[in-house]
Amino acid sequence: MFFSFSPSAHQRACAWKQKERQSKIDSLPAIYSTPLSLSEEKLHTLSISQLVIRCQSGELAPEDIMTVYAKKTLQAQKATNCVTDIMFEEALLIPPVANWGPGVDSDTSANDITRERSLMGVPVSIKDTINMEGHDTTIGYSRNVCSPASTSSSIVRLLRDAGALLHVKTTVPTGLLAIETISDVFGRTTNPYNPNHSAGASTGGGGALLACGGSKIEIGTDLAGSVRIPAHFCGVWSLKGSAGRFPMWGSVSSMMGLEGVPIVASPMAGNLEDLQEFWKRVISSEPWQYDHTCVPIPWKNIHLRDEGRKLKWGVMWDDGTIPPSPACKRALSLVISALKKQGHEVVDFQPPDVVEGLKIGYQLLFSDGGHQIRSGLSPNETLNPPAKSLLDLLKLPLFIKKILAFFVSSSDPLTSQLYSIMHAKTVVEDRNLTAARDNYRAEWHKEWIEEGLDFVLTVPHSLPALENGTSEKTTLMSAGYTFLFSLLDYTAGVLPVTFVDKLVDKLPEDFTQSDQFQSFTSIAKNTYSVYDVEKMHGLPLGVQVVGRRLEEEKVLEGMQVIEAALRKQGSVFASGVKL
Repeated sequence: MFFSFSPSAHQRACAWKQKERQSKIDSLPAIYSTPLSLSEEKLHTLSISQLVIRCQSGELAPEDIMTVYAKKTLQAQKATNCVTDIMFEEALLIPPVANWGPGVDSDTSANDITRERSLMGVPVSIKDTINMEGHDTTIGYSRNVCSPASTSSSIVRLLRDAGALLHVKTTVPTGLLAIETISDVFGRTTNPYNPNHSAGASTGGGGALLACGGSKIEIGTDLAGSVRIPAHFCGVWSLKGSAGRFPMWGSVSSMMGLEGVPIVASPMAGNLEDLQEFWKRVISSEPWQYDHTCVPIPWKNIHLRDEGRKLKWGVMWDDGTIPPSPACKRALSLVISALKKQGHEVVDFQPPDVVEGLKIGYQLLFSDGGHQIRSGLSPNETLNPPAKSLLDLLKLPLFIKKILAFFVSSSDPLTSQLYSIMHAKTVVEDRNLTAARDNYRAEWHKEWIEEGLDFVLTVPHSLPALENGTSEKTTLMSAGYTFLFSLLDYTAGVLPVTFVDKLVDKLPEDFTQSDQFQSFTSIAKNTYSVYDVEKMHGLPLGVQVVGRRLEEEKVLEGMQVIEAALRKQGSVFASGVKL
């Protein structure tokens, strides 16, 4: 179907896409709309390893697994609006699944990992940025409706060969650059704990689906926290690896060709065991055979817990822009306390100037002046307010921004600096920024080695899940805690720790009159204006665990160390989502 480039065409494309999605749901077998039976509830609790073993032995059929996760997916969609496309039946028709049965692994025409079907029967959802042949990859733009991909991405091909059940695609915001997941094409995705709050972005649909139990794994992408912020907001687990470790080829972005800050495909999971097992099985499937951008590094088994070695953790309390809210700071403090009780060394870490690093990153990210994101929009298409505000700033003539920078230079130096630097760059300027990025990475490496750190701990975001419609006040600058480690290309994971408590996480009554608040930047003051513990009570709180480049195995093990320490002090995160 063809939609011309006009306001009415935009509306028709959005209406058509939503109708197509609802038609697919309405045409599903009636069994998918029934409650889970007791046996299905038990099946739903099985880990990835257990699902694969039982499928391989013939004890479980992929159809039974699909029925359970289809039911949970439809419940999640009704509660949060997290799905863009339905592929329940298609997932069962791919040859590795349709032809599977005990003894099939004797096929000598495939490699050992594929013969084993190492992800047989594992439900995996796919972010609507990842190409799957025959399905749209909209990235939230109406102009991409009815433009199905002609080929599947490398990760889709690998997962299908391994027997995974790719059953849905998940929602994203328009153009991807956002803190909330909302688009004209699919509407707003809400938080599974509280529909009045955001699921995060840009992998908000995947975060919501996982929290509702609608998938075992979500394949998202991460540029500035796009899997880590939804993990924090929705109470799930994620790991962003370094560029080249996880298959990315065949994914689509609103910033195709961006090299200054790497965009990476990143999995999310409903628990840490599944996240670690999935990473291991994907890397063991030799993704470099599917994706020329993957580095051929085999999986390394790391056993920090078995070794009993005491680790050194550096805490980065602040990104220099927005201090963490009391709730997020408490979650980080909870982890620090648990680690110290187990004899680990935890120190305050003073990294190279974080604000200077972020300024380099923002300029690299928008060196095109916002042209790529803007060019994807159809007439009358809505862009989320933070991204729109940023694009409007980029469009302003440079001399006007210089004037604005002058007038706020004394009262708000950070905002003044942003006015001065946020403009389209020449080729030479872009190369100079890349050189500055590399020097900044070298400074981080030097500090890390000199401190003898194993990991860095931070909050993933200064706030818990935002109330719907408030991200304009927090701005995209609030993603600094996650964006920093994308700029560095460091491995970074997020795990949920606890929940907002309105009794202990509130600000002092006179906080806005305090010297601390008065010292905040205007960005921080606006961000804190939406911090409301009464409304945020019961929302998940996560922490971010950071390792150096290509240390995916070590960071996953570090996350295990944290969870073990929390368990020993009686702090176990348990999902509170009720559908």
